[in-house]
Amino acid sequence: MARNCIVCGKGTAVGIKLSHSHIRNKRKWAPNLQRVRALINGSPKRVLVCTRCLRSGRIERAL
Repeated sequence: MARNCIVCGKGTAVGIKLSHSHIRNKRKWAPNLQRVRALINGSPKRVLVCTRCLRSGRIERAL
């Protein structure tokens, strides 16, 4: 299962870690995903949403 935000689609980013001595290593940046209960098509569901979407109010949470 891909771990992406269901609102914006943000997922794992890949790149290179570069040390002071210029040693290059591959690394990953994982998004800050939270499992929340949200209203999807009028019914509550548990979904993964990034914190930026939660903070900006792009999803309606179920109580």
